[in-house]
Amino acid sequence: MSDIISTSRRPYLLRAMHEWITDNMQTPYIVVDANEEGVEVPHEHVQDGKIILNISYSAANVLELGNEWVMFQARFSGISQSIAVPVFAIMAIYSNETGEGLIFDDEQEISPPPTGNDEPPNRLSSVKTDNKVTKKPSSDKPSHLRVVK
Repeated sequence: MSDIISTSRRPYLLRAMHEWITDNMQTPYIVVDANEEGVEVPHEHVQDGKIILNISYSAANVLELGNEWVMFQARFSGISQSIAVPVFAIMAIYSNETGEGLIFDDEQEISPPPTGNDEPPNRLSSVKTDNKVTKKPSSDKPSHLRVVK
C-alpha cells in the first residue's frame, strides 16, 4: 500500500468541538501554547507559557476557525486586539461551564505543514483569559471502536 498523506485532524476537531459547545449554550475556551512560532496574543496575559482564550461568538469578533489559523478580534483590558494562533499551537478546547472538551495529543499530529510564509494572513482581537485547569476526561469503559481491515 502506498503512503497516504493526510491533513491534520486538529482543525476539524476544533471546529466540531466549538460547534458542540456553542450548540449546548456554553462558552468555548482554547488553551494555547504561547511559545509556539507565529502565535500573536497579548503576552502580558500569558502565564506559564500558555494563554486561555474565550472563543465564543460574543467574545471573539470576526472569528475564523481555519485549517491553519484561528483568528479573531477581542478586547483585553478594554483594548481591541487582533489574535492569530496557528492551529498546531492549540493544546485544548473545552467548555468553561463544565470543563468538558478535548485535549490534543501532539504525538498523533504531524508537524505543522510548511506554508512558505510564517506570518499569518493579514487579518485581525482580544479575549478574556481564565486560570481554569483543564482535566482530561477519564473513562472506565473500553472503547467501542474496533480495527477493520
